[in-house]
Amino acid sequence: MFCPRCGTIMKFDSKRKVYVCPKCGYEIASTNNKVVMSRVYQHSLKERTAVIEGGSINAPPTATLIKGYVRCPKCGHDEVYAWQMQTRAADEPPTTFYKCAKCGYTWREY
Repeated sequence: MFCPRCGTIMKFDSKRKVYVCPKCGYEIASTNNKVVMSRVYQHSLKERTAVIEGGSINAPPTATLIKGYVRCPKCGHDEVYAWQMQTRAADEPPTTFYKCAKCGYTWREY
């Protein structure tokens, strides 16, 4: 959720059940009963681990779970995490990386 005043990403205060802007202090009360929280642990400047659905995978925080469209070439499971990175020149398309949610096998498509 973004602050309507300054556009900064708001943080959730679980004790008071409100979203608080760390920049300008604006507060919004949580309107729904279910709050989904995720954490990102930074191990180094180059590697991050995202905690997704209770388990951890070595993928960037931008990874998205895709179900039914891509199959793992190693085990055949149809749930994979996908993310894109620019690995070549700027005028080339980005590289798409996939990681199987079942066996952890990682592969890429150019």
